[in-house]
Amino acid sequence: MQQRIVVKIGSSSLTSDAGGLNPAPIAYFAAELARLQQNGFEVVLVTSGAVAAGFSFLGYKTRPKLLHEKQAAASVGQALLMRAYQEAFHQYGIGAAQILLTRDDFTSRKRVSNATATMEELLRRGFIPIINENDTVSVDEIKFGDNDTLSALVANLLKAGQLIIITDTDGLYTDDPRKNKDARRIERVDEISDELYRIAGGSGSSVGTGGMRSKIEAARIAMRGGIPVFVGRATEPHDLRLAAEGNGRGTYFSAADHTLSIKKQWVGFHSVPQGKVTVDQGAENALLSGGKSLLPAGVTAVEGDFHPGDVIEVCGEDGSVIGRGVANYVAWQLQAVMGLGTGEIQRRVEVPRIEVIHRDEWVTLQAYRASQNT
Repeated sequence: MQQRIVVKIGSSSLTSDAGGLNPAPIAYFAAELARLQQNGFEVVLVTSGAVAAGFSFLGYKTRPKLLHEKQAAASVGQALLMRAYQEAFHQYGIGAAQILLTRDDFTSRKRVSNATATMEELLRRGFIPIINENDTVSVDEIKFGDNDTLSALVANLLKAGQLIIITDTDGLYTDDPRKNKDARRIERVDEISDELYRIAGGSGSSVGTGGMRSKIEAARIAMRGGIPVFVGRATEPHDLRLAAEGNGRGTYFSAADHTLSIKKQWVGFHSVPQGKVTVDQGAENALLSGGKSLLPAGVTAVEGDFHPGDVIEVCGEDGSVIGRGVANYVAWQLQAVMGLGTGEIQRRVEVPRIEVIHRDEWVTLQAYRASQNT
C-alpha cells in the first residue's frame, strides 16, 4: 500500500518579501513532490501564498492589513499560484487539482466527507490535490490564521502516514538562533508542553501569517490523530525525501501514544462550540488527571445557548480553555443546577444523564495534557 504524505509549504518559501511568486522555489518544490510520487508516495500539498502572490499585482507596496484588501489580493493571487503549480507539475506529467476549504467546511460532516471523497478520487487517479484556505471568503483564516492547522486537519482526514511542514528555519530551537548563538535545535518531540509554546516565538516573515508556534499547534493536532510530523527546511534536491525518511533538517514530532477517534477529532478540532462553562479547580483536576466526567457540582459559570448534543468549551478558573465535550444539558438547565449535588439536581430538572459532559465525549485541549488524556 502506498504511504500517504501531506506536505505544507508556507508563503515565505514561495514568495519574496516584496510580494509576488518566486519561480525558483515553485520549480524546486514541484520537482521534490514529483520525486516523492515517483518513489511510491501519495502526495497531498497544502499551500499558502495566495495573498502574498497577489498583493503586488493590485498595487500594494506591502502585504495589506485590511480584510477587504487581503481578500482582493487573495482573489488575484490564488489564480496565479495555481497556474504556477500546474505548469511546474506538467513538466513531470503530473496533474494538479485545486481544492479551497474554509473552517466551516470542517464543521459540517457532510461537506468534509465530500471534500475527502474528492481528494481520494484525485489521488487514485495520480493527481496531486493542492489545498488552500479559501481566503476570499474565510474571515477567520485571513484575520488570525495560517495553513499549518489546515494541513494537520487534512492529514487527519486522509489518515496520512506523515505530515511535513516546510518552513524557512531548520526546526524548533531552544531559543531564537538569530539572536542566541547557543540555541540548539530540538531533534525530537514526544510530548508537547507549555514550555515548547513559550520558546516558539512569533511569525518570522513579513509575507506569512504563521510562526513556529502555529506549527507546534498543528503538530499537536496531527499527533492526536496518530500522525507523525516533521517541521523544517527543504532547499536542496532530495530534502523532502530525506524528511519523509527521518533524516530531514528539522524537528520530528512523534505520534501520540493515545490517539483520538474520528468522533473525538471532530469534537476537539472541527466542531464549533455553542457555549462555554467554567469549572472549579477540583473539576479541572478530575477532567485532566482523574479520568472523570464533568458533573454540575464543579461548574461555576455558564455561557451561551446550547442544547444536548452540542459541543461546548470548558474553561478553568483562570479562563483558559482546557477542553471540549458534548453537552447533556440545555444551558438554562445547567445554570439552574450548577454547583449542586446529584440528589438536588434530580429534584430540579429532568436530564437523560447526570453528567454535564461524559468522559467518553470529552477531549482535553490543554497543551501539556495533549498526549496524556483523551
